[in-house]
Amino acid sequence: MKKTDHKMHPETHMTSLGYNPFWSEGAVKCPIFQTSTFAFKTAAEGKAFFELAYGLREAEAGEKLGLIYSRLNNPDLQILEERLAVWDGADECAVFESGMSAISTVMLEFLSPGDLLLFSNPVYGGTSHFMYHILTKFGINVISFTADDTKEDLIRIVNESGYADKLKVVYAETPGNPTNALIDIEMLREVCDNFATEDNEIPLVIDNTYLGPVFQHPMQHGADMVVYSATKYIGGHSDVIAGAVSGKRHLMARVKELRSFLGNMAGPWTGWLLMRSLETLKIRMEKQVDNAQKIVAFLNNHPKIERVSYLGNLEEGTRQKDIYDRMCLAPGAMISIYIKGGEKEAFKFIDNTVIPKLAVSLGSTESLIQHPATMTHAGVDPEEKVYLNITDNLVRLSVGVENPDDLIWDMKQALESL
Repeated sequence: MKKTDHKMHPETHMTSLGYNPFWSEGAVKCPIFQTSTFAFKTAAEGKAFFELAYGLREAEAGEKLGLIYSRLNNPDLQILEERLAVWDGADECAVFESGMSAISTVMLEFLSPGDLLLFSNPVYGGTSHFMYHILTKFGINVISFTADDTKEDLIRIVNESGYADKLKVVYAETPGNPTNALIDIEMLREVCDNFATEDNEIPLVIDNTYLGPVFQHPMQHGADMVVYSATKYIGGHSDVIAGAVSGKRHLMARVKELRSFLGNMAGPWTGWLLMRSLETLKIRMEKQVDNAQKIVAFLNNHPKIERVSYLGNLEEGTRQKDIYDRMCLAPGAMISIYIKGGEKEAFKFIDNTVIPKLAVSLGSTESLIQHPATMTHAGVDPEEKVYLNITDNLVRLSVGVENPDDLIWDMKQALESL
């Protein structure tokens, strides 16, 4: 893109930011740099690149880290990360081979044995398992909270844990998977600041997979880092597994350093696929939201449905609606449908749908339907499932880009089967 003083919108940057066609024989699209290593022009250049890569010195004015080895950097990855950072208003971004590798790398970098992690519940089942069953193996203490808890509740919970001086990370998934429960990011910022000291910065990490990066921008509300399963809306085509972390420069330096030594960065092919997907991200998500709103309008008050949990259904005057109005730009395309009955009725409804694929994941161009209690959240303790409203009659629908009239027809005929 030619230089200009005009401030571009993020979606405009997704087609060209960070890439010059004349670096690659005039190719309009960035090629796939399918290489493991890169040649240096001179030995002195190689030395300079490694000094920056390993933090042996600060970069001089205008100096950037050169290409060394695809475990450290690759053009497809660097351009993708620059574009993703634009959406979040972040200093830097790091892309991983999966959402769980992004989440686990952040946790392992900022938590040590004896530390405390405070996190929202519910979260994605894999995240919950990692926190409860992996982190605790290393002596890390974990405490959860829900969307019903206030700032005062959280301060009390941390103080009563006996680990207040060991609080190192506050983590929230908002909206929560699979219930759409919203967490007040600004409130969590205040909780972090309440326990932080000059020697103990407490990062606030937000999983923005459900609405981001288009319809929610956590860093504008006090988050330090934002994590994604980039498999979902960012990838958007059910053909790539990836994760991403965006955030403040000094924190991202630590994340990228650990990523280099864990070796869980995304490869060039993954980077290229995600760059392709970013060009249509906003268009896809807007279409999915429009479809979801029409489906919810049909489902609301249907005699065979107990209730529909959807951000577009939030009641005026409630705490959840206040959070939504302050932090969300659209209600998203994730619908939690509570069928009247139990597992039998939920299964029958799912099995009788025609258009959605019966599969886990979300955010793709095709609609996806699944049963959280026995699928994505099967590993969650039964009592905790009930507490978190992950019940046997809950069906999660990720709305795609199909014709909305066809999707509504499908919901209607599947409900008639009950």
